[in-house]
Amino acid sequence: MENSKRYNKGIETIKKMVSDEEFEGISYMREVSPDFWDMIISFGYGDVYGREGLSLDKREIITITSLISQGLFDQLPFHISAALKTGITQNEIKEIIMQCAAYAGFPKAVQAMTIAGEVFKNIDAKELTK
Repeated sequence: MENSKRYNKGIETIKKMVSDEEFEGISYMREVSPDFWDMIISFGYGDVYGREGLSLDKREIITITSLISQGLFDQLPFHISAALKTGITQNEIKEIIMQCAAYAGFPKAVQAMTIAGEVFKNIDAKELTK
């Protein structure tokens, strides 16, 4: 796929997954490195997340599990929020984390559950102020 089509597909895909506020929050990467931003959008969200064959919610389950398993917690809040936006429930996210405890270990699951709790609290607080 031509790069502009890949980029447009990536923008379309990520906008289905995150709020405008969250999108703006990661857009700083465009100023840090326009080439890397293009790679994230075109490859990550255009080529990978934009593929047919798995729904966005299933892709988020895989991503959350992978991040937990590797102990890569910096991106976990972003992907928990994206999972919620794609239709995964808070309870399902808790179950995903509990499942990871058996395979990735309790310390990683504890860290992930703490992060999920913060994301849930922030979402609930935003809902109360609407």
